[in-house]
Amino acid sequence: MIILYLGLLVAGVSLFLLSYVAQFRLTALLRERYPQHWQVIVEPEHGKTSAMRTWIRMQHVLRSPALPALGDASINRWRDIWRYSPWLGWLSWLAALAMRLLLH
Repeated sequence: MIILYLGLLVAGVSLFLLSYVAQFRLTALLRERYPQHWQVIVEPEHGKTSAMRTWIRMQHVLRSPALPALGDASINRWRDIWRYSPWLGWLSWLAALAMRLLLH
């Protein structure tokens, strides 16, 4: 039982880390394959460009229907990983918590 409990905890952490890796991979793919779209994300309408602004704009793009409209299978795959891995991570952690509460 302890192996399952630890496995669920490790799976949760791994899934949360995977969601961050997916964001960076999506950014790299957009920069490589769609530089004109990437420029729209990076360049603000007004004000200076900053890492925080770029990150916020990327979050909006990830939540919008713009990425699936590109029709790129690998971008869609990484977007799905970004969307669902936190949910699965929370599910793993809640399952570990339920195990701990029920077995003690």
